[in-house]
Amino acid sequence: MGGYVGRRPARHAFDLRGRVSAMTTEERRQLSDAPVPNYHLSERQLERMYYYMRLSRSLNERMMALQRQGRAAFVIAGAGQEAAQVGAAMALRPGVDWLAPYYRDLGMNIVLGMTAREAMLNELAKADDPNSFGRQMPAHWGSVSRKIVTQSSVVATQLLHATGIALGAKMRNDPIVVLTCCGEGSTSRGDFHEALNFAAIHKLPVIFYVQNNGYAISEPTVKEMPVEHVADRGQAYGIRGQVVDGMDVVAVYQTLRPAVELTRRGNGPFLIEAKCYRLWAHSSDDDDTRYRPRKELEEWALKDPVVVFRQRLLEDGMFAEEELAEIDELVTQEVRDAVEWAQQMPDPKPEDALGYVYREVQ
Repeated sequence: MGGYVGRRPARHAFDLRGRVSAMTTEERRQLSDAPVPNYHLSERQLERMYYYMRLSRSLNERMMALQRQGRAAFVIAGAGQEAAQVGAAMALRPGVDWLAPYYRDLGMNIVLGMTAREAMLNELAKADDPNSFGRQMPAHWGSVSRKIVTQSSVVATQLLHATGIALGAKMRNDPIVVLTCCGEGSTSRGDFHEALNFAAIHKLPVIFYVQNNGYAISEPTVKEMPVEHVADRGQAYGIRGQVVDGMDVVAVYQTLRPAVELTRRGNGPFLIEAKCYRLWAHSSDDDDTRYRPRKELEEWALKDPVVVFRQRLLEDGMFAEEELAEIDELVTQEVRDAVEWAQQMPDPKPEDALGYVYREVQ
């Protein structure tokens, strides 16, 4: 999965093919799989959490740099929402459960198996992009093998798709969970309410996960809805609603994990709201200085989930500085390799535009 397999980073050597090669057995030091007090996660899981969050942020940073250089057309990032995404996705069973994401969910895709190279193929709209073969806009994720449902540019449609998948699973007695995501702005659309209503009536195994990052493009939450929490809206449909600190990856996991297992046992659906913050502009085409106070952004930047989680791991003695620095360096090399490799890959041919649209006649 990606370039890192979850042992002490100092015990690995990174090769530029996107994998980590283990050193000799004698030199390898395994991490504990036992839950750590106050975390309810193992050392191995905590290490992976940091890796996934760091990789997601680094990829977004490099994508934005490419866009500013004129090498990429568009970027819509999840900076500031890494904890909300990684913590939630790690509560799922990869290859078993389904994900119907929204465009900022790079972190979730990484947890479920997307590599840095694949992410860059998508950003650069290359012919080998596994998400859409260069047909979709960047950040329109999809993977059949990973059970990640492709989406459109129309927000909230994925909520209905997730509800349909959950209905099919219930009819087949298939013990899976469907996690579907959106921003709080999407909860003003009819698709959101239709999906919640249908899921509640049929008690479907679906979790509606709202990443409330404070803004629907330029509109703050107070101008989007009259209630304090999106999760409060679940009461109207008889759905249990929960609110979690979306800047705390451990809290997100501890909230999603039991909800996932309850849903798997037939006790869904759930509506969970992760309170987070969008640290960057809405997209590479947006000027957030026109609507967002500078002081507000500076205050939230102090709560950067990647920085805060790193500091927590150090202060709690979970990892030494050199161990986390090794992961940082690994991620830097992995992203550098992904960019260099993806830029050399072929672009789609004009005649490929109709591929996967009409049936091919031999």
